[in-house]
Parts: sequence; C-alpha cells; structure tokens
Amino acid sequence: MAFKNTYIPYGGYWSTPFCAWQGSFQNLHAIEFAADIGKRFLQERKISPKEFDELILGITVPQLSAFYGTPWLAGMLGAEHITGPMIGQACATGAKGVEVAALSVEAGVHKNVLVVYADRCSNGPLLVYPNPQAPGGTQDKESWVWDNFGNDPFAKNAMIETAENVAREVGVSKDEQDKIAFLRYQQYQEAIKDGKAFQKRYMIAPIEVKNRSGRKVLATVETDEGIYPTTLEGLQKLKPVMPNGTVTYGTQTHPADGNCGIIVTTREKAKQLSKKKNIEIQVLSYGEGKAKKGYMAMAIIPAAKIALKQAGISMADVGAIKTHNPFAVNDIYFCREMDIDWEDMNNYGSSLIYGHAQGPTGARLIIELIEELAMKGGGYGLFDGCAAGDTGAAVVLEVRVD
Repeated sequence: MAFKNTYIPYGGYWSTPFCAWQGSFQNLHAIEFAADIGKRFLQERKISPKEFDELILGITVPQLSAFYGTPWLAGMLGAEHITGPMIGQACATGAKGVEVAALSVEAGVHKNVLVVYADRCSNGPLLVYPNPQAPGGTQDKESWVWDNFGNDPFAKNAMIETAENVAREVGVSKDEQDKIAFLRYQQYQEAIKDGKAFQKRYMIAPIEVKNRSGRKVLATVETDEGIYPTTLEGLQKLKPVMPNGTVTYGTQTHPADGNCGIIVTTREKAKQLSKKKNIEIQVLSYGEGKAKKGYMAMAIIPAAKIALKQAGISMADVGAIKTHNPFAVNDIYFCREMDIDWEDMNNYGSSLIYGHAQGPTGARLIIELIEELAMKGGGYGLFDGCAAGDTGAAVVLEVRVD
C-alpha cells in the first residue's frame, strides 16, 4: 500500500526501555503501564488527549481485562471521546499499526491517530479452554507466550527451528551468526554512549516501578535491562541450542517487556505537533510477505520488496535500514538477498540485542529509524521484520530536513 498524505510529527513518539522478561517490568499490567507512560509523554510534549480522533492499541499477549483494551486505554489517557481497534499480529504489530492508522488518515476518516503498543512477555497467561470431548471432560491448556514460541500449529515447529531451516537451506554458518551478533552488539553501544545520547532522543526514562499500592519504589529503570557484555570469543564458545544446529542463545533475541507510541496524522497536524518544524516525516508505504512453511526469516524479502515498490524507490535509494532480527540468521539472509553489507543496517541497535517485546518491537525500530535519518540530514528509511506464521512486514518512510 502506498500513502500520499500520511505523516508522523518529529518527536511524536516514545518508547520505554525494554526489560528482559522476568525483569523490572515483569509484574506491570501492560495496558495500565502504557497508559501511565502515554500520559507522561503527552504532558511532557504539552499535547492534549483531545487532539486525537482515534486510538489504536497493538497488543499480542492477553492481560487482565484486555477485553476492554482500546476504550479502556483511551479513558486512562484522558481521551474518553475516542476508541479504535486492537491489533495483534505478533512481531508485525508495530508495522501493522502504522499501516492501519495510515489507511484511516489517507481515507480522510481520521486526521490524528495515536497508536500505542503494549506487551508483557513476562508471566504470560495460562489459558484453559473447555473440551467436552476430552477424557473426563478435561480442559485444553495453553501457556500463551511459551507454548506459542515453541509451536506453530501450521508449520509444526518452534521459532528457533525456522531459523535453523533457513540457515541450512542457504548455508549460514555458526561463525557468520557469531560475527554479525557481535557487530549488532557493537552498534548498540553507539546508542548508549555519551550518556545514552541517542536513546534520549525518544526514550522515556527514568521509570519508577512501584508495588501494587503505589507507595513503594521497587526499581528505577533508566535504560534497557538484560543486555549482557558480549565478545566475539564468548559467542564462539556457546553451543547451538538444537542438536546439529547453528543458533545459540547468543545469536537469538530474548523476550522482553515495554511499550511504545506513535502519532500518525496529516501533514498539517504533523507540522503543528512537531518538536522541530524543519523536520518532516512522511510514511510512504507498507508491505507484507509470506514465506514457505517453516522458513520465517525468508518472509522479510517479499515484504521489503513490496514496500519499496509501493514507495517508488529502490534499495539503492535507502539511507537507513532497521530490522526486527530475532535471529542473526535474519540479517545474514537479508543482506545476501538485498546485496548490502552487514554494516549498512541496524545502526544504534536492534531487537537481536535489546530484546523482543512483541507488539512494541517494530514500533521502537521505526522510531529509531526516524531518529537516525534525522541525524543524517534526511533520506529514505526501511523497516522490515519477520513475524509468527512465516510472515513479514515492512514500512518505508522519508525524513526531510530543511
């Protein structure tokens, strides 16, 4: 899908730090937490909740009372006059939320949409389903996060097996995965140097985590939590997770908790809400793709090619690339297929290093893509990532700096 009149205000977005699962955010209700951070963002930016005419909630892990998701979130944000859909498309939720908002703006149905992404992989729910046909009328049970990471009901494999399938088919070695994982770790270091200068461009921090009564501070989170110091030698010593495999715990991401928000609006409204009037961000296109069964990482290529075609540009025109790379295999395959160098993408970090918070993951990468292009003086940017079900989603945008 191509867009002609869809924009994001510069600074019209936020991300919390991402905390590795069972870390500091492990007991926070994802929707209530997003409401708290969203209110803080709007207050700091001096934006009234009444400015918005639609709210979209991206969430993939059920939370208590999530049945009331979007209108409940709207009420907590002080925007009781609006509602909107809930979107849950696994790791593609970040890109899909932007697309749904853009379609609404393009059609003239809405003019100023707030998209909020909230997920908590920690302490995921255990769901029990009635099964009257089971022996003794016992129930079917599902650990929402763990069981779905471990089993695609159509492809009949775990997430890690999709990476191994691609590695085996196209010949990706463990050594290559170790080297690119270490490179991605080094790129992330650029985001936290000089007192986290890059992350401060968009990240809401510090965040005080309180107990349920709200009276006691349990932790203060100032940056991503759960990232381990990494060396190439250390990665090379790790053994593959699967027998005869190539993927180690060092060359795959970790589940995480956090939230993000992005304003999607018209050009006129974007100018009004922008932190810097000389920076303009236009959403140009969205693309999605599907790989063959059990080869999730391959879906990023058709998604990227569709998004680039819809935007009317080629890979040579792209000035910055960010990918959701749950496995190092993803980026190796992407670079081979798109004929680019490893160093030409994922500056300032990626989900391989700072974690995979499900719905918010792609949104944070899109936000970082915008900031990187703004620092470069503008240009075209591509976000691309895979998602459960052997799918992929991509967004192309342009940042113009006068």
